[in-house]
Amino acid sequence: QVQLVESGGGLVQAGGSLRLSCAASGSIDSIRSMGWHRQAPGKQRELVAACTAGVCTNYADSVKGRFTNSRDNAKNTMYLQMNSLKPEDTAVYYCNAVIRGTEQMKWSSYWGQGTQVTVSS
Repeated sequence: QVQLVESGGGLVQAGGSLRLSCAASGSIDSIRSMGWHRQAPGKQRELVAACTAGVCTNYADSVKGRFTNSRDNAKNTMYLQMNSLKPEDTAVYYCNAVIRGTEQMKWSSYWGQGTQVTVSS
């Protein structure tokens, strides 16, 4: 069994910062990629940032220069440092990872339960 657990969400004022963490645990052989997605009320889920093959990239233009994505391979953990937060960043943030488990030795996509980020104006 593989699990992804997000943490670090909360309520913050505009201009503030939060750091999200996503920890992968369980019977893990290898992790191909890890990414952050977010979904605001009434909107589609969007890819915010991802780390693939050791390279971490921000994909959403709206977060470039404000969010920094990083990964600690030794801990199977990915982080999203969010600075200069805006009310429009309010969403549920989900962690996604493509992982090969030791039981079946095949690549599968896993999702965390999500963590709420609310930015007040």
